Amino acid sequence: MEWSEELAGGLLQAAPDAILVIDGGRIVLINDRAEQLYGWTKDELVGQTVEVLLTDHARSLLVERRRLMQESSPGSIGTISTTARRKDGTEFPVESSTTIVVTPQGRFAVAVVRDITDRLAAEEEKVRLRAEAQAHRNQRLESLGQLAGGIAHDFNNMLGVILNYANFVIEEAESADPDVAMIAADAKQVVKAGQRGTDLTHQLLAFARREVVRPQPVDLNALITGIRELLDRTVGDQVSLLLRPEPGLPAVHCDPAQIEQMLVHLALNARDAMPSGGNLVIDTGRAGDQVRLRFTDSGRGMAADVLDRAFEPFYTTKGSAEGSGLGLATVYGIVTQAGGEVAITSEVGLGTTVTVLLPASAGSLPDLGAAGHVRIDGQGETLLVVEDEDALRDVAGRILTGAGYRVISADCGERALDVAAGHDGTIDLLVSDVVMPGMLGKELAERLVMARPETRVLFMSGYAQPVLASEGTLEDGVALLEKPFTANDLLTAVRKRLDD
Repeated sequence: MEWSEELAGGLLQAAPDAILVIDGGRIVLINDRAEQLYGWTKDELVGQTVEVLLTDHARSLLVERRRLMQESSPGSIGTISTTARRKDGTEFPVESSTTIVVTPQGRFAVAVVRDITDRLAAEEEKVRLRAEAQAHRNQRLESLGQLAGGIAHDFNNMLGVILNYANFVIEEAESADPDVAMIAADAKQVVKAGQRGTDLTHQLLAFARREVVRPQPVDLNALITGIRELLDRTVGDQVSLLLRPEPGLPAVHCDPAQIEQMLVHLALNARDAMPSGGNLVIDTGRAGDQVRLRFTDSGRGMAADVLDRAFEPFYTTKGSAEGSGLGLATVYGIVTQAGGEVAITSEVGLGTTVTVLLPASAGSLPDLGAAGHVRIDGQGETLLVVEDEDALRDVAGRILTGAGYRVISADCGERALDVAAGHDGTIDLLVSDVVMPGMLGKELAERLVMARPETRVLFMSGYAQPVLASEGTLEDGVALLEKPFTANDLLTAVRKRLDD
């Protein structure tokens, strides 16, 4: 019997929770954890009524618990969550499980008490995080709605121009005495609206970090100096443009075309912030292992609420005719995709500073020597054009045939493989859309090249994600022509791929 008591005592002391043995409402035994939890010593607590450990809330439950202790059979009488009081008067939440035990010494209630302060705090944190996540989801949905509305607004405007001017062209061309000059002028309006749509699409892809990126080492100072004239035209005569490049900067690793696009967006923003004129300072410098590009204008500045939403797509304080609200969102997308950082500081009436940090490059700068005249006509080479959009397939075939190429075509991957299998001669180049129903262009290319190793591949797409590697860059060996393209774009890309 002695070893059993020792074992019971050991188990009592080893328990991670506070244990109180109660006889008729008085405490007869506690473990060490109970001393730590309540702040009383064993000698102070033993002999006192359990009420000394109870709060008002716990006392309200005591009557029912006493009834259960007296009337229940041996075993558990349940678990309750309530509060307890320490010796110093502080209260804390607990979970208490009580079991009735009958021994030769009598009937006892054994209460196992656990401090649940951390658990409740964790649950509260979960609730807070869920509420925060829901708020973020609501905010994202609101932003998506704003994005969709902005896209619909801008594209509807462009489509309205395209449809109406195209009808003007048809009406004039079918008239008894067509005015060729008027037809040409109206057709130019169609092209102009189409170009606006193309620009907006590129802005959206840059914002969403889905734009095709062709990074290389770039001399940022040389790039800015090279488009100085464009930036001067962008800001206008009323704004003084000051360039302050820091000499000796390392190259940055980025897509030069995207950085030029970013510079123009920042220049437009600065111009709009200075309707009465002012100064725009563009300076560069070193910031650790990054290169700093900074735009500082002396314009009207932004209030705090506007500054908080500056990078949101289609958020703009301008009228709908003045801007789409994608400028800074595009800048954010370009910088983030390049692995950089962008921040804005602004004071109402004092101006705005946009700071861009771009990763430095260890690579050497490319040779920018003159490339000379590039031949784009065909020499009778056979091209397999695969495009599921009938009209675009016809356009590409018409352009390529007119330039001296022999064109065979298909509207999907499976049919393209059938066409290739039935073709006796060589197929010099596959020109394929990237995203097509049934079979992606990448799979088509792999299967065709396996059967015809001499065939080269040129992808064309407005959404090239399936052939992109990480960070939006093209996979090794992949050539891509982005949609929409002009005849010159297509012919140049085809000739380059054939001659490469």
